[in-house]
Order: sequence, then structure tokens, then C-alpha cells
Amino acid sequence: MKLTDEEQAILLGEGGRGAQKAMEILVALGKIYRAFDMVPVQSAQIAGVSYRNIGDPGVEFLADWVQLGAKVAIPAFMNPAGIDRKLWKQMGVDAPFAKKQMKIISHLEKMNIEPTLTCTPYHIGHVPQFGEHIAWSESSAVSFANSVLGARTNREGGPSALAAAIVGRTPRFGLHLDENRLASHHITVKTRLSSPADYGALGYWIGKQVGGGIPYIEGLAEMNGSLEVTEYLKALGAAMAASGAVALYHIQDVTPEAVNSGHQLLKKDHIKIRVEQLNDAYQELKKSGDKLDLVALGCPHHSLEEIRAVAQTVAGRKFKVEFWITTSYQIRQSAAAEGWVQLIESAGGKVISDTCMVVAPLKEAGFNHIAVNSAKAACYLPSHQGAVTYWGTTEQCIQAAIEGKWKF
Repeated sequence: MKLTDEEQAILLGEGGRGAQKAMEILVALGKIYRAFDMVPVQSAQIAGVSYRNIGDPGVEFLADWVQLGAKVAIPAFMNPAGIDRKLWKQMGVDAPFAKKQMKIISHLEKMNIEPTLTCTPYHIGHVPQFGEHIAWSESSAVSFANSVLGARTNREGGPSALAAAIVGRTPRFGLHLDENRLASHHITVKTRLSSPADYGALGYWIGKQVGGGIPYIEGLAEMNGSLEVTEYLKALGAAMAASGAVALYHIQDVTPEAVNSGHQLLKKDHIKIRVEQLNDAYQELKKSGDKLDLVALGCPHHSLEEIRAVAQTVAGRKFKVEFWITTSYQIRQSAAAEGWVQLIESAGGKVISDTCMVVAPLKEAGFNHIAVNSAKAACYLPSHQGAVTYWGTTEQCIQAAIEGKWKF
């Protein structure tokens, strides 16, 4: 790789052992992917925060960085942890897990990484500009940043995102390059979509078809200007990233690169696919059953508007099973100021921050039958939590919590 004089100095240890170790990781990564040089990045999202995911080896890994004096050089923020820092007891989490989790957060804070603990940093002010290079790691956040915002990031692993944050650079390969942002599949949608659930089902189906490819989607132009466009695209991208490995998609006349370049984004040898209906996707996602332990909304984390809609729907009603909405701490504070958290709590629900149903220790807390409104969560919960997972619309999930069973 071609390194600048500054990068070479860091590699030789002039910036301290922490920065040197970070540069060693990035150079090794760049060589693997045959990157020509490094590209400066403006922000980093750090994954590998939940103790449930990284365990004691992860705690030791982060402690080593702290011992080396590593500090981030650019704005950097955390992906969700395994607990709500304030409400972990109400989640059913035991004290030893919570203690280890807080140690992880403490290690990251010592490196000046902001404890946002969210998979939707764009909801709380971390919004990269079009064309800006970043080093983000959570699959749905990567998809949103690349596709909806037009920023440029690969799907970083926890160590590579941390290394990029420390030196403010990442190897220039993959989606940092123009030629790698062209679409491999041309998807023509011929069915009407009217809800986030529809977009989640579409994303689930597309992800299974294209795998790690890049879809160019046509037929969704009616979204342009819609107030719900952010929530629809969030659901679409999260599902594609979960059922496949889609880190970038284009929607004709909607996403910025497609608005600028249109069909020029299609590779010459692209694959054409038509979507006539979503019944197959709905049938694959849905599971039948009756027993229900938990209804969990907010994967990816809910926005303030999504919390408002749920609060207004459940006002004056009562849940018969545990009901959670997961979001960032900042969004929860704003929702509480509006009185929406109180409405949800009056119904018997909880607004949980800092974590989500995928990385929290749900099985250990006794939640084995879970209903979700997220196609991403429906993909991940059976393998990550060993849970029987029901998927449906937000309205169906709310109704299930009120009746205490899944009947859809």
C-alpha cells in the first residue's frame, strides 16, 4: 500500500503504541483487499459493544487498547450494548452480566468514544454528508449511510472500525470506490407497498435474491417526498442486510446516487428481477403459534415519530405480556419530554434504550417466544437468541401484546 509520510510515521510508532497497533491492523486489511492507499474518514461507528456478543475475550481486547493509551482521532460512537444502563434490572438481566457490560462501555469511553449505544446514529445527529467517507459497522446503519445519505463505508468489523477511529483512516477499497458502487441487480417492483412491514418484506425477499450484491430498485418513486420515507427505507435496508449482505442499494428517483445517475449505476452484465407480489416473503417470515413472552419493537431503533405513533395507539389500553420499544437514550429522553414514554408505561410497556432484542440476553431472561415488527429481527432472533419468533405489522404486534397471544 502507498502510505503518506504521516501514515508511515504512525506505523513506525511515532503516534504511540495504540495508534501504531491500529495502523498495523488497517495496513494488513488493506493488503488483503489490495487497497492502493488509505482514505481519511470523518466518523466511525464501533460494533462489538454487547457483552453477550464479545464475552470476556472482548473485554480483555478493549482493556489492552486502553492500556496502550489509544484515543480516537475522529467522532466515534457505539453500537447497542446488551443492557439499558438504567433499566437493566427491569429487563430481567442479572448483575454479573450488567457489571461486565458496563466495563465494556467504560473501556470505550476511556478512548473518547461516545456512548450513543444505538444502531440509528442518524436519528441523533450523526448524519454524514453525501460522498463523505466513514467507517461504520452495524449492518442497517451501513446500509442507510451508503444508500439513503450517499456516504461511503464498507461494513466494518468491530476491530477495524475501532482502528479507523484511532487513526482517522481506512483502506480505500470496496464501497469507497466509484466502480464498486454500481448495481449488480435491476429490481422492478410491480406491487404496491403501503407500510413499513411491506418494505421489510420486500427487503427480506431482495436480500435473499441478491446476497452480497447491490440492487437498483425501480417502481418505488411514489416514496419521493413522503414523510415516512426515512422509516420505510430504514426497514427496507435493514431487512436486505439481514437476509442477504446488502450494504448499498439504489432506488430510482429516491436515493441520491440514483437521482444523480439513474440507470448509469447499472453494471452492463446486471441481473434483471421482477417483483410481482410479496406473498412468498410474508409466508416465509410469518410463524404460527400461540405462546408469547415478549413483544419487541425497534430493530433498527425507533425514531421519535415511531414512538409517538405507538404511544397514541396504546393510550388507555393494557398489555398482557411484556412489551418493549428499543431506541437510543437521547430519543427516549425526547419521547419522555413529550409524555409518550409515560403513555406506553401506563399500558404496561417499557421504552428501553442502549440495547436491542438482538444483542440483549433475552433467552437468559426467560423470553423464548417473541413477536416483532422487524424483518431484520425476524431473521436474527431464531439464530442469535434461539427464540420462536413471530413477525407482523406494528398494529398486529400491539394487538398481540394486548391479547397476550399471537394469533395472526
